[in-house]
Amino acid sequence: MLAVFEKAIGNPPEELQLPSVGLDCKKTREEISEMLRLLWPKSTFYHLSNGNLMTLSHEAQSPLHQRSMFVTDDIFCIFMGTLVNICELRRHYGSSRQATEAMLLVDAYKALRDRAPYPPDQVIKDLQGKFAFILFDAKSSTLFVARDGEGSVELKWGMAGDGSLVLSDDPDTIQMTCGKSSASFPPGCIFTNGNGLVSIDHPLHKVKAIAREDEDGNICGVMFQVDLFTRLPSIPRTGSAANWADVAAAAEAD
Repeated sequence: MLAVFEKAIGNPPEELQLPSVGLDCKKTREEISEMLRLLWPKSTFYHLSNGNLMTLSHEAQSPLHQRSMFVTDDIFCIFMGTLVNICELRRHYGSSRQATEAMLLVDAYKALRDRAPYPPDQVIKDLQGKFAFILFDAKSSTLFVARDGEGSVELKWGMAGDGSLVLSDDPDTIQMTCGKSSASFPPGCIFTNGNGLVSIDHPLHKVKAIAREDEDGNICGVMFQVDLFTRLPSIPRTGSAANWADVAAAAEAD
């Protein structure tokens, strides 16, 4: 599985490029697309606007963490893993009994997106299981990425040579496309191209990048973790941003 979004859409954290500053081994979106066609000829490719790309392959997938994809109404969702409460969620969101995890997530996203005053990223709080997913709403250019709290399913992210955001469950693919400008997507977090990286359990605390250095003092990697000593500033917001702040405050209080 791999997804590539131009910098204006993906809005990747700048810290992802720290280990590769000054290096030119990273690839552009066009080079990544061509490389994948050679490596994964049987993959399903979804070419989005402006060179953005989502692709799915069942090659070498884990029998416990299978990949699925669903596309409808210009909403694209790749899901990896399983949900143990999928039957309950199907009833809650009015999905069919045959709905896969990817189909369910799209149903949940659409329901919460259109049902004020709840923001669409509230869908994460109801998911129980081992999972990682990427959801992209092409109409609104909205990107959601999430991983369960245990980090049960592999998910990497990185920055391509042209600043694009790259996401994959294959470490080798991330290495080939992003060089050292990559890291594990932090467990228990959700990333949106509007609000950035947020912890599901600690939404009012900053998720910060921590650089790792080798023996010579060179940055060799970056990891992201919640900083419980840094509380995000509270600022007046309106619309869905205000709704999210209210929900986050309630969750933190609990």
